Amino acid sequence: MTSHALGTAGAAQERGVAVGAAAHLASIALRWLRGVFAVVRPVAWVLIAAAVVLWIFGQILGWWELTVAAVVVTAVLVLCLLFLIGRTAYEVSLDLNRTRVVVGERAVGALTLANSSTRAILPSRVLLPVGSGRGVFEVGRLAPGETAEELFAIPTTRRAVVKVGPVSVVRGDPLGLFERVHRRDEPVDLFVHPRTVLFDGQSLGFLRDLEGLPATDLSRDDVSFHALREYQPGDDLRHVHWKSTARTGDLMVRQYEETRRSHFVIGLSTSPADYRGDEEFELAISAAGSLGLRALRDSQRVEVRVQERGLPAGTGKQFLDALSGLTHSRPRAGSIVELAGSVAATLALASVVVLVCGSTVDANDLRTACSRLPFGARVLAVVADSGATSPTLRRIGEADVVTIGALEQLAGALRKVLA
Repeated sequence: MTSHALGTAGAAQERGVAVGAAAHLASIALRWLRGVFAVVRPVAWVLIAAAVVLWIFGQILGWWELTVAAVVVTAVLVLCLLFLIGRTAYEVSLDLNRTRVVVGERAVGALTLANSSTRAILPSRVLLPVGSGRGVFEVGRLAPGETAEELFAIPTTRRAVVKVGPVSVVRGDPLGLFERVHRRDEPVDLFVHPRTVLFDGQSLGFLRDLEGLPATDLSRDDVSFHALREYQPGDDLRHVHWKSTARTGDLMVRQYEETRRSHFVIGLSTSPADYRGDEEFELAISAAGSLGLRALRDSQRVEVRVQERGLPAGTGKQFLDALSGLTHSRPRAGSIVELAGSVAATLALASVVVLVCGSTVDANDLRTACSRLPFGARVLAVVADSGATSPTLRRIGEADVVTIGALEQLAGALRKVLA
């Protein structure tokens, strides 16, 4: 390699080092500027600009009044900056009494601040975000080893997943010119479950299918007895029918029909076009939650589908948590008809399907939706109608359609189906 090439490579390496150092300094400066902008409030920027203007014009024009005003404004800014000095090294503990409540139930939490250092912590303000709002707590001076506890209540008037936290400790001046924020702890999710109604298993008797639906395939081992046949090598001796064996003199075994285990599917429409308003949407969610919980208590396999996705429903807690955060789907996701098609495409072996929608779905759309469901499945449609004063029952195609105006009417509506 020639000396010229070595010189070129060395120069390129030096330029790379210089560029890297410049980028590092720029990132440090950017972080510093972000820190400054985070501390200085908009009012402070106005006063800083006013102080600069007063200093300049006071010197140029020689007006001592402007200079005095500049001195006063500068002194105020400096005094307010002194309030930022001090530590805010609290040990923060956020504890919710219950992380899962039903709409309307009281949710209470406690915020504990502890000073585990060897020096006192000056008074500060603590911010606790709760959903779209926030709580503000004034914490006084904490001596070493001292703790402060603040209790708070969270409104639960609406079904939602409320994010509580993270806790922010704010150190600022009385005029609100400067503010230093330190975040502590991690946020906690509060699940506000929809209201559900409990009813006995007899109210769901029409939908229970614990024995399964018989299929055309024969099996050596199942729960639906079909016929007897002669023993073949490999048959399970536990299925030998001894009375028939003694009567015929040949070893006879039981033959069974394969059955389809009970597969309980709930199709809950989240299309805003299927509901007259939020009241009907909440009623539909509560009805779907009540039916799903009853099926889970009956040890059935539960699948829940909404537009474009499924909801976890392995346990009651998991199911209600998913319903807590449920919102309307996009208009292009389709209505109850498209939802029924999705159920048929993904859950072809469903034995029981319950469609839940609002009152704006007409009979023709319901008939089309029910016709798209898996063949052989028992179908029930639940219509949430805020204007209904009592439950009603009608028949559309092969499906029973019940209309309810309140959650308490659900059990009575199911009894009408049984009758």
